[in-house]
Amino acid sequence: MATVPDGLRRVAVFGATGSIGTSALDVIARHPGRLRASVLAAGRNVEALVALCVTHRPDHAVIADPDLLDALANALRAAGLATVPHAGMAALDTLARDADACDTVVAAIVGAAGLDSTLAALRAGKRVLLANKESLVLAGELMLQAAREAGATIVPIDSEHNAIHQCLPADGDCSGVARIVLTASGGPFRGRSRAQLADVTPAQAVAHPKWSMGPKISVDSATLMNKGLELIEAHHLFGMPADRLDVLVHPQSLVHSFVEFIDGSTLAQLGLPDMRTALAVGLGYPDRIASGVAGLDLLRHGRLDFESPDTDAFPCLALARAALVAGGTAPALLNAANEVAVSAFLQGQLRFLAIPALVEHVLATLPAADAASLDVLRDADARARDVATQALTTGTLH
Repeated sequence: MATVPDGLRRVAVFGATGSIGTSALDVIARHPGRLRASVLAAGRNVEALVALCVTHRPDHAVIADPDLLDALANALRAAGLATVPHAGMAALDTLARDADACDTVVAAIVGAAGLDSTLAALRAGKRVLLANKESLVLAGELMLQAAREAGATIVPIDSEHNAIHQCLPADGDCSGVARIVLTASGGPFRGRSRAQLADVTPAQAVAHPKWSMGPKISVDSATLMNKGLELIEAHHLFGMPADRLDVLVHPQSLVHSFVEFIDGSTLAQLGLPDMRTALAVGLGYPDRIASGVAGLDLLRHGRLDFESPDTDAFPCLALARAALVAGGTAPALLNAANEVAVSAFLQGQLRFLAIPALVEHVLATLPAADAASLDVLRDADARARDVATQALTTGTLH
């Protein structure tokens, strides 16, 4: 393993080939004396992972699919790299815990699959740049408890939560906060009525007007489920109850969130819609470091618009808020059902408007229970997937 210079932060990028991972690597590469990508992990794309390894020379590379270990090892060897190959999710957990492998983890694996490695990093007291919202939705209380007990640091990388993080007092004291307002772009279908959404295609849903994101999160943005999941995240990250969390649609995506204080002051964080800003905040925290993102020219942009979300056309936001209020296993049920629904939609097996219908069906079928342990939450996740899959199989929601 390479010798680590004093002050050099060793960063594991989980989800390295995705949009957040590549943005993180762009920021890391801008600070060679301060940051180093020591672990890179991807799902199944060996070629893309090896290409990143050629550029960034990590100590370790992980492919999630165990069947691809030989392909990864051979490709690294052919590229003349000393990077150690690994495969399987257990390898991610091990490297997340390993003090020599990394001190910072960019948690950008999509879906509930990112939970174990994120928990492993928190339990090891690492700095976690949290981009995997599903793990926090699924097990927020357990994750925050793990971070407190191990002295880990969580810096949220969602642009909205990162904005809130920047607006709150550095000591984390939220006693003076009256309300948090998350902003939403409105997605590609802002302004459409429910009837106008009936024939939406996957290609249309993933064409986000402002952000370059993966297909799953792009669909979540189109349904406003993404904003619903972010409400649940904000509840856990900042200790805010549901009645002090709001959402405003802001199509320019320049104001990333607001924090309203009890003295009548409101602070907002503004910036161009580029994930590298939030990643630079997390990688450099508490210092500010260059991200490669230009400053915001408000004169050129001209205006900032805000409107209330349309929960009739986009009921996922209301479903998520109801799950937040219900608590317990309800957010885990919501998240699992949504993952199944979005996957089915992307595969052409489900209509766009049937996504919230499937989520609602699962929540009605499986009442929320106390989330006493990770096993209880995993069981809720599995049962929600079973109920959702069964509904898809019978075709009742198509």
